[in-house]
Amino acid sequence: MSSTRLTLVGDVNVQRDDPRSVFARVRDELRRADVLFGDLEMGLYRPSAVIVEKPGWRQSEERMVEALLDAGFAAVGCANNVVQGDDVVRSTVRALDAHGIAHSGAGEDLAMARAPAVVERGGLRFGLLARTAVFYPHGHAAGPSSPGVATLKCHTAYEPHPRVHEMPGAPATTRSWPDPASLEALRDDLRALRGRVDVVAVYVHWGVSGSDELAEYQRTVGHDAVDHGADVVFGSHAHVPQAVELYKGRPILYGLGNFAFDWENIRPHRHGLAAEITLDGAEVVQVAVRPVHRRDDALNQPEILPADDGPGRRIVERVAELSKPLGTILEMQDGKAVLRAGLLA
Repeated sequence: MSSTRLTLVGDVNVQRDDPRSVFARVRDELRRADVLFGDLEMGLYRPSAVIVEKPGWRQSEERMVEALLDAGFAAVGCANNVVQGDDVVRSTVRALDAHGIAHSGAGEDLAMARAPAVVERGGLRFGLLARTAVFYPHGHAAGPSSPGVATLKCHTAYEPHPRVHEMPGAPATTRSWPDPASLEALRDDLRALRGRVDVVAVYVHWGVSGSDELAEYQRTVGHDAVDHGADVVFGSHAHVPQAVELYKGRPILYGLGNFAFDWENIRPHRHGLAAEITLDGAEVVQVAVRPVHRRDDALNQPEILPADDGPGRRIVERVAELSKPLGTILEMQDGKAVLRAGLLA
């Protein structure tokens, strides 16, 4: 069986007159992928729909699905803090279904929200499961008979600084961990999907917005997903690139950042990553990341930069710095940054 390329990108939000223009500078590169997955960071509904908890936010029109078609997305994750509201969820899923784009993470009820996206390319079956750890406490999570998103509940606690008695005001250490029942539900879905497909991908909307440092629960969940059948784990939400890791030979791409993002308040966060997973049959043989930058102009289009020069190199150098304590090194190869297992620092 010949090699297969799985390409992964982060947050995609499109709000413009010509949806197909958003990927004009990366369209050819994206279409070289055999399979393209990403996070749908928009509700396909109408701009008048608002999220009360996100002042100023507006949803996208259904016709923005044209951008996904133009880029060649095989499937998208819909579990995030933006696909919110019964009508928004229903409209988004309906639009994706109407255009043949598979999806996971949102649905008419909990069973549908947890259901995987399954696509077949070149004789291989790919499965995508999506969850969000970032969600609103009321009216957002899917219920047994109510629309919503598939959630991964996590908890937070604050541990006093070890010298707090000596230094009043010393910052606390933030601890976080997945809820056991929520994690077990993900394990159940992974075990069920593992028997149906050749390649299992898990997308998680997680982390702290604006921070490239990992929350503690991200590594816990990422490792657990691999332990229970995931071939690749990827995530976004922070709007900036985060660390990458090889765990038991499987890639965990903690934060791919923004890929395409038209919401005005997010425009300052212009950097992201595109990941290329090369498979020989169903085996992962190479993992590479490529720096992404959105142009600072009216078109706000993403472009993929060389990893070994200029602004692209600076993006990769920061990712390498974040990844080194996880035992991962990045090696430049043909303008890409290839993941290698190294010694823990």
